Amino acid sequence: MEVTWYGHAAFGLRPDTGPSVITDPYTPEGVGYAPITDSADLVLISSDDDDAHCRADLIPGDPAVLNALEIAQNGGTATAAGLEVTAIEAAEWDHHPEHEVPGQNGMYRFTLDGVRCAHMGDVGNPLTDAQIAFFEDTDVLFALAGGYLTIELPDLMQMIHRVQPKLVIPMHFRTLTYRPRNTHWIGSFLGHFKDEDVDFAFGPRKVLTRNDIPARTRVLVMDYLR
Repeated sequence: MEVTWYGHAAFGLRPDTGPSVITDPYTPEGVGYAPITDSADLVLISSDDDDAHCRADLIPGDPAVLNALEIAQNGGTATAAGLEVTAIEAAEWDHHPEHEVPGQNGMYRFTLDGVRCAHMGDVGNPLTDAQIAFFEDTDVLFALAGGYLTIELPDLMQMIHRVQPKLVIPMHFRTLTYRPRNTHWIGSFLGHFKDEDVDFAFGPRKVLTRNDIPARTRVLVMDYLR
């Protein structure tokens, strides 16, 4: 499976078998990252009212679309393009500057090429026991690592320490392109890990197979696609 980080919370996943997937596509003008020009069989969005996480309409072609919040509110499981997706509801940050009342969104997970993937959507508060349990047995966790506007790093690390995902790929942190004033640079997140447990892709794409999944938690830092 080839993993591409477009920026923010948007990833492209192209497995050897099964549908291609894009997660949480953004509005380029809003976050500063380049337009996503890749197509996909399925687009997953964490809500339908956040331009930084829901722009399935900007993905080329005619992909199927699943809204994780709707999945969470309607039984917790849905299938499209041949892929089963499970989701759990979560709330945005209580003090989000763009919303008077915290918006709801969904965190979601699915399996491609035998790799169990989980995406944290846009959760902005400490996780409940049920939400933490949702991430058990995760091989690849797309983790919100920027703090401001999303879950605080100590609360994120509590979940990571409890469920011990095998590979953590950080997202939604401050970069030279996306730089809200109070959002953390990646160094703040990496400070919670030993140096020997951190790898760098040195690019926006990485090929992962089931055999590449480590035995214990490691971090893979990716660059965003220009």
